[in-house]
Amino acid sequence: MSHRKPGNTMKVLTDLRQILGEQAVLDSQTLSERAAGIWRQSESLSGIALARPDSTEGVSATLAYCYQHGIPVVTQGGLTGLVHGADTSDDALILSLERMNRIETVQPNQRTLTAQAGVKLETVQLAAAEEGLIFPLDLGARGSATIGGNAATNAGGNRVIRYGMMRDMVLGVEAVLADGTIINALNGLIKNNTGYDLKQLFLGSEGTLGVITRLTLRLFEAPKSRHMAFAATDSFAHVKELLRHMDQHLGGGLSAFETLWSNYYTLVTSPPARSRPPLPQHHAYYVLLESQGADVDRDRVLFESALEAALEQGLITDAAIAQSESECQAFWDIRDDVEQVFVGGHAFVFDISLPIDTMEGYVSAVAERLADTPAQQFWVFGHVGDGNLHLAIQIAEGPSDANQRLIEACVYEPLSGCKGAVSAEHGIGLEKKPWLPISRSPEEIRLMKTLKTALDPKSILNPGKVVDP
Repeated sequence: MSHRKPGNTMKVLTDLRQILGEQAVLDSQTLSERAAGIWRQSESLSGIALARPDSTEGVSATLAYCYQHGIPVVTQGGLTGLVHGADTSDDALILSLERMNRIETVQPNQRTLTAQAGVKLETVQLAAAEEGLIFPLDLGARGSATIGGNAATNAGGNRVIRYGMMRDMVLGVEAVLADGTIINALNGLIKNNTGYDLKQLFLGSEGTLGVITRLTLRLFEAPKSRHMAFAATDSFAHVKELLRHMDQHLGGGLSAFETLWSNYYTLVTSPPARSRPPLPQHHAYYVLLESQGADVDRDRVLFESALEAALEQGLITDAAIAQSESECQAFWDIRDDVEQVFVGGHAFVFDISLPIDTMEGYVSAVAERLADTPAQQFWVFGHVGDGNLHLAIQIAEGPSDANQRLIEACVYEPLSGCKGAVSAEHGIGLEKKPWLPISRSPEEIRLMKTLKTALDPKSILNPGKVVDP
């Protein structure tokens, strides 16, 4: 559905300021002084205005007004996304939940936390820690990403293998529909089998079905021990065997299983990168292992004995064990130094998901296809324990649309043969929308469009993203 640009922008500003208050609505000139995203500092936001309600009722009134007048609305959180899922246009209203940033309750015995959607992920983590609990979702952008944005994109992070995706950590949501209707589904129960699970309509929908305003999150007891190691192995077959071996021997304590292909490990442990290699750089694969438990001494013995057994069985050829919390953090710093892929040229970064048994063949297929493109570097790393790979491809030429589509085809088309997904945790947005049919059947896409039409009949919510009605 096309939208008409309001004929009187000043009237929209006046009306919204009457609804929300003078300081709660920024005009187009003021919002143009804001960056379009964490990774897009040189670009400015554009739109009719930026509305900043401080309550669910304010969000409801704003959406009701936009629905009545046919004004598209793009909801924004911390602007840390990578797939252009929060891009705006001159005829759209930007809805920011930055003033809805309060943690409302923490219930240690129930192990839940209720917060407004504009709260930063790191703030939630710290609030949980004060009660001896954890909110296990963790991302490099924890200080900028908002909890509402995490839910709207179904964020994953570093410990999915143990705790699951964001979907698994949200017990209930409050959301506002396109016409301003408030849906209060702030359930705080782990088990609630009373009909449709309505929160799932909004989790991962990227703001296209409703605006998440408040969430009840599931917390977990904080582990008392953490043990980490970098292990090296010379075949991907051994990577797969090592995953099962460590999971079996750690009795459910395995919390991360990150795999770095050799050239990515070399990249992030060589100058100008700050980290230095804990293991020599000549191995084919490196695995970052983390376990969490409740008994420091017992867990260390268990962790080290599992590594020793892996060494004896030939699953690994070498290992470096972290001896302190600072060394644990240093290991994570190696894995997370993704910025190195941008040194020396433009890089396209992808996150895809596929069965672990198909990973080695898939990476080889992508490398073969890239040989006929301007690609000059190809790095692979990721959350192999939960089937998620990150690919970074650096090109010698500029980042043209033609080059991007060419590289995307090399990455996404081989996924159709291994039942993979074009997005593991970053969403669809605009960037991956053309490739959605690789991962979703025509029947699934039709059902998505049916849901979009039912909940947003005028298609004002984040229009053009994910699917068209």
